[in-house]
Amino acid sequence: MRDTENMEAEMEYDDGEEPSFSDPEDFVDDISDQELLEDVLKDKPLEADGIDSVIVVDNVPQVGPDRLEKLKNVIHKIFSKFGRITNEFYPDADGKTKGYIFLEYSAPSHAHEAVKNADGYKLDKQHTFRVNLFTDFDKYMSICDEWEAPEKQPFKDFGNLRHWLEDPDCRDQYSVIYDSGERTGIFANDIKEPIEVEERARWTETYVRWSPKGTYLATFHQRGIALWGGEKFKQIQRFSHQGVQLIDFSPCERYVVTFSPLMDTKDDPQAIIIWDVLTGQKKRGFHCESSAHWPIFKWSPDGKFFARMTLDTLSIYETPSMGLLDKKSLKINGIKDFSWSPGDNIIAFWVPEDKDIPARVTLMQLPSRNEIRVRNLFNVVDCKLHWQKNGDYLCVKVDRTPKGTQGVVTNFEIFRMREKQVPVDVVEMKESIIAFAWEPNGSKFAVLHGESPRISASFYHVKNNGKIDLIKMFDKQQANSIFWSPQGQFLVLAGLRSMNGALAFVDTSDCTMMNIAEHYMASDVEWDPTGRYVVTSVSWWSHKVDNAFWLWTFQGRLLQKNNKERFCQLLWRPRPPSLLSQEEIKLIKKDLKKYSKIFEQKDRLSQSKASKELVDKRRAMMEEYRKYRERATEMHQEQRPLRLELRGGVDTDELESNIDDWEEETIEFFINEEIIPIGDL
Repeated sequence: MRDTENMEAEMEYDDGEEPSFSDPEDFVDDISDQELLEDVLKDKPLEADGIDSVIVVDNVPQVGPDRLEKLKNVIHKIFSKFGRITNEFYPDADGKTKGYIFLEYSAPSHAHEAVKNADGYKLDKQHTFRVNLFTDFDKYMSICDEWEAPEKQPFKDFGNLRHWLEDPDCRDQYSVIYDSGERTGIFANDIKEPIEVEERARWTETYVRWSPKGTYLATFHQRGIALWGGEKFKQIQRFSHQGVQLIDFSPCERYVVTFSPLMDTKDDPQAIIIWDVLTGQKKRGFHCESSAHWPIFKWSPDGKFFARMTLDTLSIYETPSMGLLDKKSLKINGIKDFSWSPGDNIIAFWVPEDKDIPARVTLMQLPSRNEIRVRNLFNVVDCKLHWQKNGDYLCVKVDRTPKGTQGVVTNFEIFRMREKQVPVDVVEMKESIIAFAWEPNGSKFAVLHGESPRISASFYHVKNNGKIDLIKMFDKQQANSIFWSPQGQFLVLAGLRSMNGALAFVDTSDCTMMNIAEHYMASDVEWDPTGRYVVTSVSWWSHKVDNAFWLWTFQGRLLQKNNKERFCQLLWRPRPPSLLSQEEIKLIKKDLKKYSKIFEQKDRLSQSKASKELVDKRRAMMEEYRKYRERATEMHQEQRPLRLELRGGVDTDELESNIDDWEEETIEFFINEEIIPIGDL
């Protein structure tokens, strides 16, 4: 039936004229190609597709066909480290390569990584690679011949970022998280009670962190990190890193490192990101399988280098390029741990024994990579590296198993970093080590050793004559942690958590126990930057009851008990290093008595029992009386002519103004006199 209808339709067309498919003359085509062919146009290849994954490598050796395969293997070995190479092209002429090649990666991020790390790579004495993105050539060709001044960026005034250092009473600040993390406050430390500086609800989602010099306060959020500073703690910078969990600053505060386990992909490393604090720009991303040993990157003291340890490799990067130092990592078989000197660009690392090769500790100078000291060790089980704060000494705690014995013996290998050829002294310990800590600004160190309940605290002094003397040993101490004052000399031996918060305040100048106290279930001990005060606290994160922080003097005298509902964390705000020279500091200490009267007066005022409100009220009343007296004196002076007129020109304001009108009169009184003989009494 359908075929019959089609035949009839064809007969009609044959009989008449063919239908016209042309548009009428007045027809307006208002449908764009985008609307009509949207599904087709979206698959249209872009002009730059694939080009942004291509790099150009210049200064490549010019070789013939006989050596081309070897060259390709070398190139592939160098550049495949940055990603998968999908295509390569070696232009040639007259039977030799032209000296430049094209490499295409599977992703643009790999090409960027290759440019960042391989540009300047030294293949041999005659060939140093220059690597550029292929897309950069158009950018360089379109540069104007005439210089144009860059557009001025608007200045953002965040106020004085170090205003707290100008406090007239030299109060230090600290941050407090309480109410199970719902509230965060900044307080100025005062002997009587904390002075609130700023307080906000839900300021951070987990915890906070101060930058090394105290300039910035970092808060954690699901979408990233925010930095705050200035007098009113305005937001200065933010870094978008979804699911961020950990943070670390460079010592110079120029860079911040963030870690998130959510963002990492094979093609785009984002587990660890290094940011520029001033601009907020991402400097570089890295892969990271585990954050168990945070920080992953360790910084040199000047912030110029940072290093990372992976399997048999130590990678050292330099700023601001964020590229590998000398374009290559150090191959160190079996490397277990490393640490920067706090005072110099020196790295210490240790390698365990391997068959007949002994374990060794190596000190390496950077950026030259010169090994300035190597110490061989035998029968080693484990090592721990402990630097003194100024980098004057390095202590390597070495656990050994001597031949013929089953127990573990501990030695302290003390490296004298400031002496020629870095001599090493050894201190043998017969008991197990619980804690070790250097005096920050000195040559003493403290050790907790033994087994509970017979724990001893020993104090040693590293002398200039090459000897290490045991100064003092305290027996039967309830302690598992050592906390030195930032200025040295004083320390707190603390038995945290399981030891019920036992505290011992020690003066190491003569090794006297200044005070013994207890803060039950204390979980943390924090010294203020000046070493004048120390805080002990019970965090809600570790213990759900008795959450509070207590303020003590360095001698162990309790000043305050601050009970905060579900208190979580207290962190002192760090102070930047002093701008004074050592000579100026010595001069101030020498002339300290000149300022003692001012300090004593302020101390008496601060120790007054009158509350701050009452003192302010009295000051206001005194000021009001002073102003009233000035007004009364002025009015009295203005009314003087009227007084003279009323009193006939006699000036009665002065006591002796009318002395000429005085009359002198002498009045005598008669006094009875009675004589009583002594003998009659």
